[in-house]
Parts: sequence; structure tokens; C-alpha cells
Amino acid sequence: MIDQLLQNEIQLFINQNIGKKSSVLALQKNPFPSIDFKLIINQIEAKSKAKDKLPTWFNSQNCIYPSKISVEQTSSETTAQYKASLVSGTSLLDATGGFGIDDYYFAKKIKSVIHCELNSELSTIVKHNYKTLKVNNIDCIIGDSTEILASLNRQFEYIYIDPSRRNDQKGKVFMLKDCLPNVPDLLEYYFKYTSNILIKTAPILDITSGLNELKNVKRIHIVAVDNEVKELLWEIEKNYSNTITIKTFNSNKQNNELFEFQLNNNIYSNYSLPKKYLLEPNSAIMKSGGFNEISHQFNIEKLNVNSHLYTSDGLIDFPGRIFEVIQNIPYSKNEMKKFLQGTKANVTTRNFPDTVENIRKKWKINDGGLTYCFFTTDKNENKIVLICNKI
Repeated sequence: MIDQLLQNEIQLFINQNIGKKSSVLALQKNPFPSIDFKLIINQIEAKSKAKDKLPTWFNSQNCIYPSKISVEQTSSETTAQYKASLVSGTSLLDATGGFGIDDYYFAKKIKSVIHCELNSELSTIVKHNYKTLKVNNIDCIIGDSTEILASLNRQFEYIYIDPSRRNDQKGKVFMLKDCLPNVPDLLEYYFKYTSNILIKTAPILDITSGLNELKNVKRIHIVAVDNEVKELLWEIEKNYSNTITIKTFNSNKQNNELFEFQLNNNIYSNYSLPKKYLLEPNSAIMKSGGFNEISHQFNIEKLNVNSHLYTSDGLIDFPGRIFEVIQNIPYSKNEMKKFLQGTKANVTTRNFPDTVENIRKKWKINDGGLTYCFFTTDKNENKIVLICNKI
């Protein structure tokens, strides 16, 4: 299959049709009768998905792609680079190789990487791509990683695992024990071959739930791109039993926002009525639950114990969005009619009894514009609306 797809005229056709809908392409006659047209359409779909997410692959000639779904589910280069910053040394085994984006970046920090993959077709594609990308310190092995570990029977500085959710568990509460491989059950087995385990999980996993299932957790990283949480990373060290550190990372076009704190510190927030500026933490911090730590470290006050919005008199360098408060109005019929009914604004609710959709409909507020309205609750439990401009 790979040799057929690498034909110059087929690669040219793929590149000329990037971004085109598969439904439109499927209607046209196959210009290459010697190969199933579905394979070519899949390459177009998958490569189109890779354009922003995997620029190294997209911009390299003759890279081959698995299914579009595999590309959608794989790590982005941004998150892979962050993962690679957590490791160094001579050896790493990736128990759940997939499309191999993470290993490409691990290989820049680790002398020798082993990519384990059950799917032989996917493993072959990954091996071809590494050769195309001139990476020569990754070995691709087809098979079950637990069996591969036993057959190799040697120590690794790291084992990396990205467990996948079993299809029969979709719709249920996300638990690590319901994934493949079952990491909680296999931890002791992995510790036979390493002292350091790095686990990637979907952001849907609750941090408390993950901590209940795992042991020896040293650090948890919450990784976001453009304010959307993409993954959680769990650093596990054999026999570790000290304080757990939470690190948040949000990569956006302007900069990388970093924040960290120790879990279960007895820190409390101060509270205040809205001041000149309103501060909204990024999504990685929101996922972390470090609401009191934000207040403490930046010396800013919360509006309410459940609002997770902060306020200050002065501008600070803050890992999130900052707004200048123009109006602070009570949420009442008269005030809404006076200031917001029939206007255009970006509406957000925090600790408020009504939804954004209902508020827009009730007060005929159109979406967009330069005005930002936060419908929330202050420290005295009053329902208020903060009309703001973004800094």
C-alpha cells in the first residue's frame, strides 16, 4: 500500500486536493485504477487534518497517514514538545505507540526509543515516516507492549503510556481501569522494568479519580493549547510518596502560560467586591482546581467561593484573560433594560443560575463585539453583571 501511495502522480494528486471534502472527491472517477480510491481519499482527509496540528509531517514529502480518526486523536506537535521537555536520558519505551508523534520528540531528548504498536499496518506507516523524517534512534516493534517488555527483559529510564478507552465504556464515567492497557493493574509490572512512568490521559479524567486509581504520583501536568485543555500527564516514580505538584501549561499565539502549586496545601482565598480589573484563569488552571493558589500567589481576591473569577486594582502578568470593569450592575430587569437589552456583547456565566443561551434570548443580546459581560455572583451572594473591555 505504501509503495502505491508514494507514486509521484498520486502524491501530487493528494497535495492538490488538500482541504477538499471527501464527499465531493468520492463522486469523481478514480484517476488511478490500480489503487483503491478510498485509500487516496483517506490520505487527503488525514493530511488535511495534519496541516496545523502536525506541520512537520505535513511539510515533509512522502509522509503516509493512517485513518483520519487516528490523526484527530494523536498528540499535536505542541503537546508532544511539552512532553519531551519532561524526559532525558538513554532509553524510553512507548507502550502504546500510535502515530508516533510523541516518540519523534522523545527521540530528540532520549538516546534510544522503542515504539510498541499492536496494529501492524500502523507500525509500518510509522516506521516509514521516521525514515522519511531522518530519525534513526527509534525502533518500531509490532506487538503487545507487556509481552515486548518481558521478551526484552531490561531496564528503561522511562515507560510512556497513552491508554485508550475501550469502546464498551463510552458514555460511562472515565476510569483508568476501563482503558487499554489497564494501567492501575499493570503498575507493579511496569515497575519491574523502570522507575519512571509517564502517562497521558484525556482531559475528561477527573484528577481526584486518577489519584485514587494510581499510586506514587509525583507530578500532574495539565496541558492546554489556545486555552483548550488537550491532555493530562501523570509523572509516576517508583516508591514516591511525598507532596504532589500540579503544573499547568497553556500555549497560545502570544506566549506560554505556566503555573504550578503543591496539592493539598492549606491555602485560602481572600474575597472582594469587583475592583478595576477582572481576571479569568486559563482553562488549564480551571481544570487543576488551584483556585485558592491563584489568589494566594498573585495576591488577588476572588469574587465568590464558587465563581472562580478574580479582581484587582492594578494590572498584573496573569495566566489567563484580563478585563477592565466598565460597569458593575445588579442583575435586575431595570438595569438590564438600561444597559444591555438589544445590544451586542460576548456573554459568559460563572456561578450564575441561568445559561448564556437563555440570557441572550431573554434580553435580545447578539453575540460578538468588543464588550464582554460576566454574569456572576459576588461575595455577598448578589447576582451581578460585570460589563468589561478586554485588555
